Amino acid sequence: MELVFLGTGAGMPSRRRNVTSIALNLLDETGGFWLFDCGEGTQQQILQSPIRLGRTDRIFITHLHGDHLYGLPGILTSRSYQGGEGTLTLYGPVGLRQFTETVLTLSQAKLSYELDIVEIVEEGIIAEDEMFRVEARRLNHRIESFGYRIVEKDKEGKLDAAKLKELGVPFGPLYGALKQGKSVTLEDGRVINSADVVGPAVPGRIVTVLGDTLKTDSAVELARNADVLVHEATFDRSKADMASRFHHSTTEDAAQTALQAGAQVLIMTHISSRYGEEETEMLQQEAREIFANAFVAEDFWSYRIPYRITME
Repeated sequence: MELVFLGTGAGMPSRRRNVTSIALNLLDETGGFWLFDCGEGTQQQILQSPIRLGRTDRIFITHLHGDHLYGLPGILTSRSYQGGEGTLTLYGPVGLRQFTETVLTLSQAKLSYELDIVEIVEEGIIAEDEMFRVEARRLNHRIESFGYRIVEKDKEGKLDAAKLKELGVPFGPLYGALKQGKSVTLEDGRVINSADVVGPAVPGRIVTVLGDTLKTDSAVELARNADVLVHEATFDRSKADMASRFHHSTTEDAAQTALQAGAQVLIMTHISSRYGEEETEMLQQEAREIFANAFVAEDFWSYRIPYRITME
């Protein structure tokens, strides 16, 4: 599981930062990719990344401002030309269906795959399968904006093959029973307990990706104990009044949210174009004064999310 930052700027693209889009690389988990927001130019950014549109099967839009949305039509149509055949599910606020269907209809676009649009009406679990659960909550922005909490389900502990061999447990159905947490009885009458030969379950990872927002309790709840919190930090702390006026966050807001939530890592994005390369360290340092494990994302920067305990 890896986050790939395709666009890390705010408002409009600059020479250094494109507007917002983040990919979650799930090749090792599901064989595909998820996208979070699709600002203008996202498909051009994808061309310079390991992301493959044909294997992208979910797109989550945080809100309907253009710097998070205007790249979506190109993404949807290009997917048809890049081997995308399976269903693509699009999630986001009410209005996303009208925007998407209007653009596709007026441009007479023909998709080679099924497009499923899920508009979020109520907070809570919006998607769940055998591997992941996704929760959405409203944030505090000028228009309806959502944050997403992606929870990987716990993985079963590993069988200790060496110990099973030592105990004389024959390979086959008994291995499966032990893996399922059952006790088994061998031909000589010995009882083997699952807990003695199966390692502890591996806790799933938690990733939180927020849309634009003022500091809010909803963000803290979405990021509770997250392995990674991706939080907008449009302004430095000296511009708190400006952040409040435009319903955005500062580096200090992002850091306080990460601290209150008990997150492991904070990655800040949606950086105002007023900040050049030389100011990036200043923004990062402001956050680190509150939350030590904080980073400012750059376009094409990636972060691999480790398990908290070893999988071995």
